Amino acid sequence: MVIRKRKKNSRARGQWSHGWGAKKKHRGSGHRGGKGNAGSGKRADSKKPSIWKDVKYFGKHGFVYHGRKEEQNCINVSDVDGHAQKWIAEKKAAEKGGEIAIDLASLGFTKLLGTGKAKRKYIITVNSASRKAIDAISAAGGKVIIQNGNMEQSGKQSS
Repeated sequence: MVIRKRKKNSRARGQWSHGWGAKKKHRGSGHRGGKGNAGSGKRADSKKPSIWKDVKYFGKHGFVYHGRKEEQNCINVSDVDGHAQKWIAEKKAAEKGGEIAIDLASLGFTKLLGTGKAKRKYIITVNSASRKAIDAISAAGGKVIIQNGNMEQSGKQSS
């Protein structure tokens, strides 16, 4: 059986440098010019060219808009028209007497936008809608019900 024994010089006892070169090195960060961005200033100008290339090195950049609380998930009138039959088949929308009732809030949409035309009568319940979307649904004989918390408005929005 082989006996494994530690070599006596593994702890570098009796040496001044302990593998760090000169005796004074490996004390703090002075032997490497400082920590972080030290040395970017006056004397050797060694780091200045690399700082010039970095456009975002000095100053503040961009902004954070604190006004908006949640991301909106929008859908157009033309997309509602295209998905209506699929939603009826999946029982996510109901057809009653030629009108299709769709609750966009339960489908995950927060806003109805007005791109496209409605080909059928829709009764759409949504959190918010653009004026153009309300006009497009109303032109086809339908209506938009806007839910604001507990309050419900139907038809056109007041300005």
